Amino acid sequence: MLARRRRRYFVLMTVCLVLFISAWAFVRLWSVPVAVAMCVIAMVIPPCAAIVANRRERDDRWWDE
Repeated sequence: MLARRRRRYFVLMTVCLVLFISAWAFVRLWSVPVAVAMCVIAMVIPPCAAIVANRRERDDRWWDE
């Protein structure tokens, strides 16, 4: 349970970092508006990653904690 949520969180945050770093490393040389759009998408990912990481799954036994 926890490992799946943690893996999803790290995958989303890795995508966020890849988008942000690639936007300003080499995409900006090709197109600044595309780089800005990539940064806006990267800006939306962390709140979504937090929601995914804290969402309760069917097999969670939250009442035992």
